[in-house]
Amino acid sequence: MDALSAAELTSTQKNLWWGAIVGGAVVIVAVVALLTILVFLVRTIDRRVVQVRDTLKAAAANTADAALIPQTADGVEAVLAEGLEHHLFLGRVLGKVRS
Repeated sequence: MDALSAAELTSTQKNLWWGAIVGGAVVIVAVVALLTILVFLVRTIDRRVVQVRDTLKAAAANTADAALIPQTADGVEAVLAEGLEHHLFLGRVLGKVRS
């Protein structure tokens, strides 16, 4: 046996090596695909976090004048009370007119 023939691989060994190479390539492609998806999702999360932050800032700005709500409520109650007085007055007047 010479040195060259001892280093040659059998058909089964060659198939196993090719299987390992193909399997490794599949694993590499899968890892690249998963990392790409992860990077995409992280970017999406970053964008949405900024949107939520901006929305919360806008909500804070919208509620900055919340102190005016009780004053507005008092005004609405006054208008309703005035309307009720007119309603009662007109009810009395119309009752007298119909009799």
